[in-house]
Amino acid sequence: MKRTMCACLLLAAASLFAQQGGSQSSPPPPYATPPTFPDQRPETGPQQMPPDTQAPPQRPLSSGEVQGQIQKQLDTDPALDGTAVKATVDDKAVVLSGTVETERQHALVLRIAESYAGDRGVKDKITIRGTA
Repeated sequence: MKRTMCACLLLAAASLFAQQGGSQSSPPPPYATPPTFPDQRPETGPQQMPPDTQAPPQRPLSSGEVQGQIQKQLDTDPALDGTAVKATVDDKAVVLSGTVETERQHALVLRIAESYAGDRGVKDKITIRGTA
């Protein structure tokens, strides 16, 4: 019994000594992260992007392009199924005409037109079937 107890203690001490000795033998890894930017930047004027990475200036959309975008959105929006709405666009206004079933659909049609209209006004000539 004494021999078994001594063997267990000796085994535990050897195991503990091996764990402590193993962690001290290798140096700890470096945890410092190198700086992303230098501490002092040279003082030059405002930096400009190279010409090849600048975005081209935006051109205003033509009336036909705006009309196509509005009409496509009106035709493909699932919330507007069962409606017959047409958008006509000129340089000054977006004119909406046709019929919708509910006030909710009417509000959606107006939102769509306003989102593409730009500086153009939106003229509402839509009839709501639910109200007479």
